[in-house]
Amino acid sequence: MKAVVIHQAKDLRIEECEVEEPGRGQVQIRLATGGVCGSDLHYYNHGGFGAVRLKEPMILGHEVSGRITRLGEGVQGLSVGDLVAVSPSRPCRSCRFCSEGLYNQCLHMRFYGSAMPYPHIQGAFREVLMADALQCIQADGLGAGEAAMAEPLSVTLHATRRAGEMLGKRVLVTGCGPIGALAILAARRAGAVEIVVTDLAQFPLDLAHKIGADRTINMKDEPDGLAGYASDRGYFDVFYECSGAQQALTAGIGALRPRGIIVQLGLGGDMTLPMMQITAKELELRGSFRFHEEFPVAVRLMQSGLIDVKPLITHTLPLARAEEAFQIASDRGQAMKAQIAFDAAA
Repeated sequence: MKAVVIHQAKDLRIEECEVEEPGRGQVQIRLATGGVCGSDLHYYNHGGFGAVRLKEPMILGHEVSGRITRLGEGVQGLSVGDLVAVSPSRPCRSCRFCSEGLYNQCLHMRFYGSAMPYPHIQGAFREVLMADALQCIQADGLGAGEAAMAEPLSVTLHATRRAGEMLGKRVLVTGCGPIGALAILAARRAGAVEIVVTDLAQFPLDLAHKIGADRTINMKDEPDGLAGYASDRGYFDVFYECSGAQQALTAGIGALRPRGIIVQLGLGGDMTLPMMQITAKELELRGSFRFHEEFPVAVRLMQSGLIDVKPLITHTLPLARAEEAFQIASDRGQAMKAQIAFDAAA
């Protein structure tokens, strides 16, 4: 089978690798669709992010869906032919954090396509994927592209849980890539009454408006666009920081009202915090990392029509054009979510 392998920055190859057999409790999946994520782009464009660097070739990808082709021994509740969204989260379920229910903090996490540990955890961008049955959520009624969006949607559902009470809140989102856009959908579904979005590119801001943002601000054209929200000690109740940029974090903190909540999702490396503002306004900074139990919820929200991710899927390219998909996904001026079609028939 073929797989999408990153060797170093800008060195992406489609390579042959062997098909594995499903073990007990596992299923074999013919991959249908894979979404190019921000972390995939970091590996492609920079060879890693922050202190995380590629040390060996690694199969990329963790936003995937496909159809089950074989069942391992003991698998129940799934059938050959099922379209499934595949969670990349594979906690050990035995470490001290797993025993506390903090599965996303697992000490021995095997998350598809991650260079955090060494040897690296190989990713899911391969024509035939082996997965634990527990990772697979039936996605009946969804397209393969929608099902692959369950992973990034889960990220923002987890962030929304971390933010706490959302009903009637005024929300700021900085950075409107796929995670920022999905944060709009998640916050609105949770009850946010007003959502303002900032970015440096107009294309994602136009899309943010289409999916429900009340106001969008192009900070390239209006560098002081948030200044008005900073008067009287701030305006917003909740701040999703999705860019990982120091300037966005600082501007957003200035626009938060006292006792507002900052949820940090962007992974741009360490940043300097305006601690005097955080202290004086009694702000809370909450990290948000991956997800776990939100994954089946993401699938059900899409199946029920409560969240529609289809407008965010702007490009779908065949496996043979995988590198082009990465290049398109890197262009904020034309793409929101670029996906790779591994099996057009699926």
